[in-house]
Amino acid sequence: MSQKRPPGTGSAGSKAAKAAARKAAPVAAEHADKPKKATKTAPAAAARDRQRVVTVTDIADAVGVSRATVSLVLRGSPLVHADTRARVEAELKRQRYVYNRGAANLRRRTSTCVALVINDLANPFFAEFAAGVDEALGEQGYVTLLGSTGESPARQQAVLASLMEHTPAGVILSPAEGSDAAELHTVLDARANVLLFNRELAGADDWGFLGLDNQRGAQLATEHLIALGHRRIAFYGGHADSSSCRQRRAGHAQAMRQARLPVDPAWLIESAPNRLEAAARHGELFAHDAPPTAAVCYNDTVALGLMLGLLARGIRPGQDFAITGFDDIPEAAVSTPALTTLAAQPRARGRQAAQLVLERLDAAVPPRRTIVPVSLSVRESSGAPIARKRT
Repeated sequence: MSQKRPPGTGSAGSKAAKAAARKAAPVAAEHADKPKKATKTAPAAAARDRQRVVTVTDIADAVGVSRATVSLVLRGSPLVHADTRARVEAELKRQRYVYNRGAANLRRRTSTCVALVINDLANPFFAEFAAGVDEALGEQGYVTLLGSTGESPARQQAVLASLMEHTPAGVILSPAEGSDAAELHTVLDARANVLLFNRELAGADDWGFLGLDNQRGAQLATEHLIALGHRRIAFYGGHADSSSCRQRRAGHAQAMRQARLPVDPAWLIESAPNRLEAAARHGELFAHDAPPTAAVCYNDTVALGLMLGLLARGIRPGQDFAITGFDDIPEAAVSTPALTTLAAQPRARGRQAAQLVLERLDAAVPPRRTIVPVSLSVRESSGAPIARKRT
């Protein structure tokens, strides 16, 4: 009896195996002819490295400085030595570092901008103040976001709402006339770093304040005119609903009271705190019998406007009528006649405001009320020939 052959053996199996071998041979040859797939080369790895995001740590390690030093350079801080700054900046350029300001702001939970909102940017006093703010902020690596309200509370709300979208590190606000703290709180976060300048607001105790010694300043000006022999002294310009105007009126009244001189209500004349309206309303000083012979003006622009009105009437400021201002804007010293005024140093006040806001970036520093003294600069408009200062 014959044995069964295992599958795949014998003539039929041999033929199948040979056919499979013939079929596989070209495939093997085909794969043998193809070069193996290349592995990643050094240039490819270099390209991958170039795509990697460069970090502050990379820059710090390359230069041999701390990460904090690199961060200071990126923020434009003046605290870094010039040589170190140059080396860091060169490395930033070499490695093509891109500064992600948005991420940096999130890490610090603040930004490198400060909002400055002015009630009357056309007033030279506030232009000087804004210049001082911008100078001081720039020296510390901050940028000023400037807005002007034109004395409109409604526009003030809109300007602040827009600026707050930039999450500023602080807000310096010279409030528009008629401002309401409750309304301002609707656009300014309760935790916001806010400094009010010039005008105080009821209900704003959670914010800082920087102002001038308005009452003492107006008192000095009035006492100066009394010493020159004037007895009928007006207070001219400004609006009584403004805190700074009320304080200056109080200083004028105090000096008159101490000299036992009357204050006729007709001598308290309101006007917008600008040159045009001050010039237009000058006739109200002479609408009654026994008109005043001198005026303490709300600010320098009002005083300069009043001088224009008097000249149009044929009255010579400094000779026929004595005038004092308040602020000591640059034009005050070169006007004709030169204006006697209270020196408030607006540019220095701007720098001071910036410093107060930056101090409060440390949450441990509470808001504070700062009142700055002023000094009387005596010039020709009050009829006094000798220039001097009183404080």
